[in-house]
Amino acid sequence: MLEPDSEEPDMTTGSADSPATLYGPVSVVLGTVALITAVFAGFIGIAIPFLFGSLAVTFGLLGLARRLNRGQCAIGLAAGSLSVLYPIFLAGALGA
Repeated sequence: MLEPDSEEPDMTTGSADSPATLYGPVSVVLGTVALITAVFAGFIGIAIPFLFGSLAVTFGLLGLARRLNRGQCAIGLAAGSLSVLYPIFLAGALGA
């Protein structure tokens, strides 16, 4: 007979951590990579900054909506948006 306070793990509860707690760190990493690649957009193209920047913005907005790691989400949002807008402004300035 099992006692109610036995040490067997309960498989129905799952993990206490949510995948949503990773929105901030993922946003910061993607935003940083996107910003670095945006600086070298003339050499490697604009696809990587656009892709990583838009993902950083998406994860940053999701994290801010869930109110998790708000500082990291804000930094990732800012870096991602700069990396998306920088090649556009650069092409506009050089094209005129």
